[in-house]
Amino acid sequence: MDRKDRLQASDFHPEVLRLFDGFVHGTKTRREFLDGAAKFAVGGFTAAAMLEALQPNFAWAQQVKPDDLRIRTERLNYDSPNGHGKMQGLLARPAKVSGKLPGVVVIHENRGLNPYIEDVARRLALLNFVAFAPDALFPVGGYPGDEDKGRDLFAKQDTKKRIEDLSTAVSVLKSLPEFAGKWGSVGFCFGGGIVNLFATRFPDMAAGVAYYGVQPAASDVPKISAAIMIHNASDDPRINDGWPPYEAALKANNKRYEYFSYPKTQHGFHNDTTPRFDEAAAKLSWQRTVDFFNKNLR
Repeated sequence: MDRKDRLQASDFHPEVLRLFDGFVHGTKTRREFLDGAAKFAVGGFTAAAMLEALQPNFAWAQQVKPDDLRIRTERLNYDSPNGHGKMQGLLARPAKVSGKLPGVVVIHENRGLNPYIEDVARRLALLNFVAFAPDALFPVGGYPGDEDKGRDLFAKQDTKKRIEDLSTAVSVLKSLPEFAGKWGSVGFCFGGGIVNLFATRFPDMAAGVAYYGVQPAASDVPKISAAIMIHNASDDPRINDGWPPYEAALKANNKRYEYFSYPKTQHGFHNDTTPRFDEAAAKLSWQRTVDFFNKNLR
């Protein structure tokens, strides 16, 4: 199926999309999804077919090929003594570096460093950033090439150690010879929540962009020094319900932030591998993200 022929979110009943969101975030089992989606089956488009259709096609996400001569990429191992011990991430930077560059830590969703997130790192490299994307699943063998297996492995991890593994990636980025001194982070879903956490944890983070991520505790907001950008989907109550108290805390503490909600979009609208992708929202949000990083990191 070509990208232009693929299914879109509007091809699914809203309840099916809500069930799928629950499934991918661990609040619904596969059986619960199938039983719930069966009510909306039409003809040969069974509940099982819906689940398969909602799974990613990573060929769609490849905007920058791994062997693109304009960039250099490598797998970089690093120690994480307060986490699971050993970690790895994808390092991407321009092939020809003139001087030093700002850095961006790229944080994946709740299933490891899949091809979509790798491509996001390469996109940043093409835009003259040093991008480092750690793989939280590396201690258990790395992203397994299967989204369901990735989620299962992710759910079984020690949460505190995983946070340390990802936080240590910041030190790795800052140690690189190409790094100019200013850094930010961008994350999606689980990764968006980590960006919000980074903002409260790292006073030297200059900019953070969170795509539909869980918000930090209001009591931690005074610790934020970074400029924050939030991209949320309009139809995403699991995330949107936490935004008002976060915004109130940001305002009360005079923090710099920009907030955008994209009409008629679903959680995951930037992920160009699934029917929940929204091209217009993805392009606009990404341009805002790049402009934000250029403003705050250069």
